[in-house]
Amino acid sequence: MSSPTGAGTPPAPATTRQRWLAQTRFETATILGHGEQLLVALVLPVLALLGLALTDVPDLGPGRRIDVATAGVLALAVVSTAFTGQAIATGFDRRQGVLRFLGAGPLGREGLLGGKLGAVGLVVLVQLVVLGGVAAVLGWRPPASGVLPALVTVALGAAAFLALAMLLAGTVRAEAVLALANLVWVLLLGLGILLPTARLPEAVQGLARVLPSGALGDGLRRSLVEGGWPFGAWLVLVLWALAAGLAAARWFRWSD
Repeated sequence: MSSPTGAGTPPAPATTRQRWLAQTRFETATILGHGEQLLVALVLPVLALLGLALTDVPDLGPGRRIDVATAGVLALAVVSTAFTGQAIATGFDRRQGVLRFLGAGPLGREGLLGGKLGAVGLVVLVQLVVLGGVAAVLGWRPPASGVLPALVTVALGAAAFLALAMLLAGTVRAEAVLALANLVWVLLLGLGILLPTARLPEAVQGLARVLPSGALGDGLRRSLVEGGWPFGAWLVLVLWALAAGLAAARWFRWSD
């Protein structure tokens, strides 16, 4: 007998690349569509930029104030998205069993992590465009020689803080992740993100410079204020990314 009219072959399963891209789109939409994450990712950095640019406190050191302020706020945006937002979201996904379900499905654990990394990259790109536009209106004119090294610094900073977010979210209960992620965000503001490490008390300058916050903030200021290449900051960020990534791979728990 002939097959029924309209019957056809079933659709081919999605490729690994298609699954990863679909997860990236989903993660990106989740971040941009979530009010709390959008507040941390865009609203607070914009307010911080306006506050720093339109006032004369705190003292940000040498260089045009708008240039120094913009570099610090871009660092803040990276930390907000790659660390705070991802740690909290992943921690609650783990508690609710979402990670276990997705990790055991066709997407796989690598696809889930790849989707998160892609989403962080896209959201950071949106942040750079929005914050750069606001800063340009306020008079920001970065040196052309510093744009490429600044993008490298952003990428390395995002990787380091995402690895730290996965380590925190995969080893601590969700309620503790929420508290710790927000506490760390507040503490890092003054340890090299908004405030240059050179403006800190001498007792904490050395510590701040080897923290990912100090490396990210000072690295962006080196590029976007001075037009230089922050090789030392890159080394610090790479070491943090490797250490946190290996620790997360070793101790990450996919369910409570």
